Amino acid sequence: MCGIAGVLNSSAAARETLARDALAMADCLAHRGPDDHGLWTDLDAGIALTHRRLSIVDLSPAGHQPMISADGRFVIIFNGEIYNFQDLRPELEARGAKFRGHSDTEVVLEAFSAYGIAPTVKRLIGMFTFAVWDRRERTLSLIRDRLGIKPLYWAKSGGMFLFGSELKALRAYRDFSPTIDRGALAAYMRHNYIPAPHSIYEGVRKLEQGTILTLPYGGEPRIERFWDARQVALTGQADLLHASDAEMTDRLEDLLRDAVKRRMVADVPVGAFLSGGIDSSTVAALMKAANAGPVRTYTIGFEHSGYDEAAHAAAVAKHLGTDHTEMIVSPQDALDVIPKLAEYYDEPFADSSQIPTYLVSAMTRQHVTVALSGDGGDELFGGYTRYQFTSRLRTLGLLPQPVRTAIARMITAVPADRWSQLLSFIPEGMRPRQVGDKLHKFAAVLPCDSETELYRRLVTHWQPEKVVLNAREAKGVLWDPTIDKDFPTLLERMQFFDLVTYLPDDILTKVDRASMAVALEARVPLIDHRVVEFAWRLPQTAKIRSGVTKWLLREVLYRHVPKDLVERPKMGFAVPLGDWLRGPLRPWAENLLSEHRLRESGFFDPGVVRQVWADHLSGNHNRQYMLWNVLMFEAWRDRWA
Repeated sequence: MCGIAGVLNSSAAARETLARDALAMADCLAHRGPDDHGLWTDLDAGIALTHRRLSIVDLSPAGHQPMISADGRFVIIFNGEIYNFQDLRPELEARGAKFRGHSDTEVVLEAFSAYGIAPTVKRLIGMFTFAVWDRRERTLSLIRDRLGIKPLYWAKSGGMFLFGSELKALRAYRDFSPTIDRGALAAYMRHNYIPAPHSIYEGVRKLEQGTILTLPYGGEPRIERFWDARQVALTGQADLLHASDAEMTDRLEDLLRDAVKRRMVADVPVGAFLSGGIDSSTVAALMKAANAGPVRTYTIGFEHSGYDEAAHAAAVAKHLGTDHTEMIVSPQDALDVIPKLAEYYDEPFADSSQIPTYLVSAMTRQHVTVALSGDGGDELFGGYTRYQFTSRLRTLGLLPQPVRTAIARMITAVPADRWSQLLSFIPEGMRPRQVGDKLHKFAAVLPCDSETELYRRLVTHWQPEKVVLNAREAKGVLWDPTIDKDFPTLLERMQFFDLVTYLPDDILTKVDRASMAVALEARVPLIDHRVVEFAWRLPQTAKIRSGVTKWLLREVLYRHVPKDLVERPKMGFAVPLGDWLRGPLRPWAENLLSEHRLRESGFFDPGVVRQVWADHLSGNHNRQYMLWNVLMFEAWRDRWA
């Protein structure tokens, strides 16, 4: 895992400082790659490629980047890991390739020379962003992996083209003068992240998942897909598996075993995050089944019992016999992270589980350099509560809209916290956490007239037009009318939306920035693209059966871990944010939400924000997620704007 950055500038004046400017960009990414750094320039072309390395495979100087192909044609910088490079190497050697070391970077580079860039990328199993300069054709190619695990930003202005793993790198370039994009800010206020291809800055884009950007010298960038999630989903739906439960379970387990085993290959210590839930327990169990030596697992717990999964993780670890490390986090430990978030997430990002994700990453990095994570299981196998929730809600759609609106008003007439108190008689093992908040969310979507509108409401924090001033929201796939035709079934439609928006722009962004902040490589076997393609061929009953989510994935897990160790209501990776905002975080929040500050900046309607803040402080409503959006933007603005 590494950080990459580069500049292509045709200006003669810019070439005088090309190397210095590129190194300044790389210095901002030192946290992503503390082990080595490199620079390659071609002053005639006005290009500089720079790299920060976290050494994982081939720790020797033979793995140094930027790296030049044996034939001298291609120069590469690479962030990520290729898990099938050992399969490709003998094939290339048979064609006459001579290797200097044993890194995956060198194998990919020689494959580019042998087969071409696009044909090679289509054969790779891994997570990656590449920047490749073709010295013969004077063409720059940027490539991002199929699922969007690794990030890449780019910007073009006149004859200047910049790119980098994080916005920090672009900001470090001396001629970069960005302006906040209010349309992207509006989208952020809806989602709590900025959806690709947008970024917080006008003119700066995220390279989307599964795409190749090609920039001819002196020309304009062209973006093409080498892997299309929509086509994968449609192809899978058109060719559903007709197999017994046992056969489907066998096939999924074989795929996951291979995905996990490949991600255990490294020249440094490897471990796994373990929450004790279905996804992380499956990954840990298959690591153990790989017989590759002792498995190290890591978890954090909280002193607040309603947010603590440490005991569940410990029970699974004990059953599997892993070398388990646990840290109980105090509220102060978590609060100490918050002032650093704007530094780690260098564009506004407001998924509050960023806090425990950073804490578990920091703890894990003290012991290993690579950690396998269970992310992606919910999106592929139907694990989110909203998947069950919406299927049940559809029956209420038979009621007239005025009746549904009246029911919604009756629910919201009782404060969320009061609902939680009234329903406290339900046993904890059966009662959803923050049940009052969930009821209010239910009320918010109850009047919806269409299923897609219902999904949009479920993932909406703010209605942007009500709070962001002078902005027209940057809208994407969630407003594409053709999606309804391609995915007539609600479950598949929601899973598709999550696969191309929430997974890359929230979940994977959260894990990448938190882990890379402490130079920890996080690998995600459940979203190996072969597993993704298989999951889209599964019938709905293999995902949700008789109210049980992730049914098929559970069947794989139950072969390794007793059912009673992992069966419990879904908790998620959360913190008691609402209580903190009324308590120890209140002075910090009050400063960022002051009417004077909001009015002076001119981004938000101060009256609307202040009313939401007052509602939250009253204790009658829990507005933690709405407030976190504003707070994380204002904290980001303090640090970067």
